[in-house]
Amino acid sequence: MLLPVVGLIALGVCGLVLLGLGTSRIGLLPILVGAVAALLPVAAVLGASLWIDRWEPEPARNLLVAFAWGACGATITSLVFNQTAQVLGELINGGDGTTFAAVVGAPVVEEATKAVFLVGLFLRRRQEFDGVVDGIVYAGVVAAGFAFTENIYYFARVFVDSGFGDLSSGVIALFILRGVLSPFAHPLFTSMTGLGIGFAAMTASRNLRLVAPLLGYLGAVGLHSLWNFSTTVGTGSTFINLYFLIMVPIFAAMVCLVVWQRRREQRIVAAQLPAMAERKWIAASEVTLLASLQGRRRWRRRVRRKVGDRAARAVAGYQVAATELAFLRHRMALGTAAADADERHAKLLEALIAARRAAVEAPGALNAAGGVRRS
Repeated sequence: MLLPVVGLIALGVCGLVLLGLGTSRIGLLPILVGAVAALLPVAAVLGASLWIDRWEPEPARNLLVAFAWGACGATITSLVFNQTAQVLGELINGGDGTTFAAVVGAPVVEEATKAVFLVGLFLRRRQEFDGVVDGIVYAGVVAAGFAFTENIYYFARVFVDSGFGDLSSGVIALFILRGVLSPFAHPLFTSMTGLGIGFAAMTASRNLRLVAPLLGYLGAVGLHSLWNFSTTVGTGSTFINLYFLIMVPIFAAMVCLVVWQRRREQRIVAAQLPAMAERKWIAASEVTLLASLQGRRRWRRRVRRKVGDRAARAVAGYQVAATELAFLRHRMALGTAAADADERHAKLLEALIAARRAAVEAPGALNAAGGVRRS
């Protein structure tokens, strides 16, 4: 019971330490400028993560802790180990450890610290992972937190050296680089680890459950190392070539993978709904509405317009409960569910029944479904 409280306190302390280090080394005004400049990129990444996760939204508390770990825990841990990598690089290169720390030390350490949350969540709450989409979402939120804190420091230092500047220098130029051209850099790196853990949740092979996260982590380190090499060691043309020939295609492939996985999730839910209706867990008239995001959205919109927000929230809770049960039944059929699948099935069924009861008690919430056009 005390573990979550202790964890949140620890993350809060890490945040205070980072704030103290930043203001003492750089100053309060530059830190504030950096924080404002870092808001837009992080908002874009978080918005994309929430959009990806529309079929079965992850618990808000998990996403909040994921962001806090990335922004505070992973950042301060990486700061400590990056200093060690700097010293090690100086010993190896005879006095200059910057390149070693950027190309080798930082990718290994930072991707490991970000992966800690993903691995911990998978081991302690494996039911939160229904596939690669969940892995990508959690990885993206952790990385968004990490990038947010990192961007604050980068923007603050540039503000001290060059002020707001213009398109070629200062905060404006750095914002174009980090906020416009590469806001998804850290999420893209860490999503490789998320892919590995998401795949581990989908497979029944014990060996693949061990190997997939490791391969994902190595992919994250490799991409991160290439990126840092292009920005610290390579020339401008090196960065442009890496950006357009490697990073953009990988990002595009990731978008295609997410779209494909979301359609797969839709097929899984649609396949499970008829059996759930036969068991009277849901109404047969609701199967078509629950089988698509468009149908669900129109249902909520109609309920909100005719009955009110409270009823719409009740319907949304009912939709999520149906999705969670459908995903679990799919994993049980494949043999990839956790050992406590039967117990969790009973709990999710209770949650589904309770959610439907809440929707029924909101006058007109379920009746409004009759006026929604099927799709």
